[in-house]
Amino acid sequence: MLQGVNVALGVTGSIAAVRVVEFVHELRREGATVRAVMSESSTNIVHPWAVEFATEHDVVTDLTGAVEHVELCGVDGWADVFLIAPATANSVGKMAAAIDDTPVTTCATTALGADVPVVVAPAMHEPMYDHPGVIESIETLESWGVGFVDPRIEEGKAKIATDEAIATGVARAVTEQSLAGEHVVVTSGATTESIDPIRTLSNRASGTTGREVARACHIRGADVTLVHDGPDVPYADVAYVESAAGMLEAVEDAVAGADALVSAAAISDYTVDTAEEKIRSGQESLTLELQRVPKLIDTIRADRPELPIVGFKAETSGDDAAMIEQARTLRERVELAFVVANDASVMGETETRALLVDGSGDPLEVCGEKTALGSAVAEKLAMTLG
Repeated sequence: MLQGVNVALGVTGSIAAVRVVEFVHELRREGATVRAVMSESSTNIVHPWAVEFATEHDVVTDLTGAVEHVELCGVDGWADVFLIAPATANSVGKMAAAIDDTPVTTCATTALGADVPVVVAPAMHEPMYDHPGVIESIETLESWGVGFVDPRIEEGKAKIATDEAIATGVARAVTEQSLAGEHVVVTSGATTESIDPIRTLSNRASGTTGREVARACHIRGADVTLVHDGPDVPYADVAYVESAAGMLEAVEDAVAGADALVSAAAISDYTVDTAEEKIRSGQESLTLELQRVPKLIDTIRADRPELPIVGFKAETSGDDAAMIEQARTLRERVELAFVVANDASVMGETETRALLVDGSGDPLEVCGEKTALGSAVAEKLAMTLG
């Protein structure tokens, strides 16, 4: 996601600076190279040696005759993006007023003047975040193209965003916005059908692929609605669902004004009538009458004949030719933009292998982490919509 990206990191004097080592590691795991600049107040919270250890680069704590701010964030400077994390209310106000009295704010002014992307992750007490002057400063910076990674409002504090959210915000700042202005609905994960108040029917899907598709679409500028059985995520509006019927209803609502649907969820083909009370154990045998549920993509296609839809097809044959044939049959039957075909053995795994099957040429093979598959799907969707 951040392979080959040079991130200049500005650290200011919020107590959230204790998190720096963690999110630097996340940025580097995603492929970024990180060099840090620290304000004097931040060095009272986290020692520059700790940041040097995390980045494996010398840390700038003073600006000297070497004009470090220009070398890092100037025209033709080292950085591809300048990330301020954590950013205090004080630093946000200074950035909006072009006040340069710390290495961090000086780098910010330099980056903005040199047209280097700037991303800010605020962290402060909630009343400070709600101050009219801070709100106005954020609006000013956003009007200049600065990206903000919204804090988590908890316990009266605007806590710094998660490591994943910060990495995603940086990726969005340095990635071509090929899906800007598009509203993409993504389904993800498994659905669960209730047998009784305790027991369920479900499948092995983890939802990782669908979440990575949603994140990749967000990184490319899309507004994303994620319909799934999992938690809130920082890169999409989430509709939580459990059953196949619940997913269909949520998707029907979401696609009303959408530009595309990516149906990555492993949706149940069958449901059962739910018993009102627990079915007692100890019976010799138990027969459940399975009832077919409507196919989500068929239903959406009937309602939205013009909507670009991406389908997923999981098979267990282990044979590429058979998998491609099934994917092409599905694509033609529902008039899909393309189909992502894979072997069911990748369910729940961190890595995957998939074939992107469209109406022309050989399928595109994608191997590796599911982040790569999410990127490939988002890129191909951008081409479809573009």
